[in-house]
Amino acid sequence: MLDSLLGRAELKTRIEELEEEKRHLERRLDAESERRADAATARQTAEERVNRLEDRIADLEGQLAAREDESAADLAPRGVESLRGDRLDAVLDRLRSVEAGPEGALTAFVDDDVPAAVRDLLGDRTPLVDRAAPRLVCVDDARLVSVALDPPLAPEAFVAWDDGFRLDDDWFHPPDGLTVALVRSDLFAVGVYEDGELADVETVETDVKSAHSKGGFSQSRFERRRNDQIATHLDDCRAALDRRDPDRLVLLGERTALDDIDHDAVAVETVDASGDPAAALGDAADSFFTTRLTLL
Repeated sequence: MLDSLLGRAELKTRIEELEEEKRHLERRLDAESERRADAATARQTAEERVNRLEDRIADLEGQLAAREDESAADLAPRGVESLRGDRLDAVLDRLRSVEAGPEGALTAFVDDDVPAAVRDLLGDRTPLVDRAAPRLVCVDDARLVSVALDPPLAPEAFVAWDDGFRLDDDWFHPPDGLTVALVRSDLFAVGVYEDGELADVETVETDVKSAHSKGGFSQSRFERRRNDQIATHLDDCRAALDRRDPDRLVLLGERTALDDIDHDAVAVETVDASGDPAAALGDAADSFFTTRLTLL
């Protein structure tokens, strides 16, 4: 009665309601905490399983890569042949005679990464191209023909599907007007191709001392004289090239000598050719214009 008169009954009722609401919220909070704890535990368990699976995947990928490397190492081409002259022409004619139907013949020049089209067609034989690059690859869609060639005058990288293989003659044979120079520390010869033969051949031969005899000059003085002789010889080589100013030049010879010839060239290759300068130039050119055939 007194509580009612003083308005305390209503307050007590409100307090009880609030306490009940607090207990409800506390129960919800406890439930949420348990849920979060369960979720954290589940997340931790899932993360541990993911880590184990990632470790297992990495292990299996490592095993796969090792087996692929072993398999690639065991791969060998079906055959390899060096082609020149009539034999080269016969092989190129045979490849050109292939009629694979529309988009049935793939020709690709591979100078770095093997294109996807080549990988898809060659499958597990692809490592043979990887090893041989740069190479011109010719494969038909039935894989009846599957070869790689290293044309001396290589084109830019390309991938082409057609009804036959793309084999430009100028990739394999010296075109008219092509200048070829042989550069050694004691020998130089340069000529230009006309009708498949080297013509207008110019030679420079310098007597460069190759060994220091006992007595006389000291070793250091001998080396200085020899280096001066080589420098003079290479100056003569550069002067001969500058006089000709060729549009397209192939440089062949010793690596150390070639590095000192500052002249634009479509190809630079080390070759082992010595003796009479004109004959050495012919030997070097024959070596350069030899095409290696690989049966994939």
